[in-house]
Amino acid sequence: MTIHQLSIFVENRQGTLIKVLHLLKEAGVRLIASTIADTVEYGIYRIICSEPERAYSILRDKGISVALSDVFAIELDNQVGRVADTLTLFSEAGISIAYMYSFLLKGRGILVFRTDDSDRTCEVIRQNGLKYIPETDLSKF
Repeated sequence: MTIHQLSIFVENRQGTLIKVLHLLKEAGVRLIASTIADTVEYGIYRIICSEPERAYSILRDKGISVALSDVFAIELDNQVGRVADTLTLFSEAGISIAYMYSFLLKGRGILVFRTDDSDRTCEVIRQNGLKYIPETDLSKF
């Protein structure tokens, strides 16, 4: 039920993000979604991409600090309040959201998030008939 996400640690200095992006471009890895959270000294650049395991190896082999983790991707109707309704289901089940981001993909709302309890998250997804997106489907877009 999860997809792979890259978390890349980049220093807050000119050129570090461009280096990552050029390596992925040269490898033919397509970015599907990304977000960056920063502090004074570094940022965490999170990426959903077409070939996460290959991208991970490419970046790691070039000495870039990168982690591969499992996150959930849920498809939502593109309607006001759908994110709030969906996150309420997890909250009521006692599941904390560590972080999340969302984007539109071909008119569909996609919610990407990580929780503190993957097993219970899967249970909530199944019990409520939420449409999760397998990694193979994301790479088709």
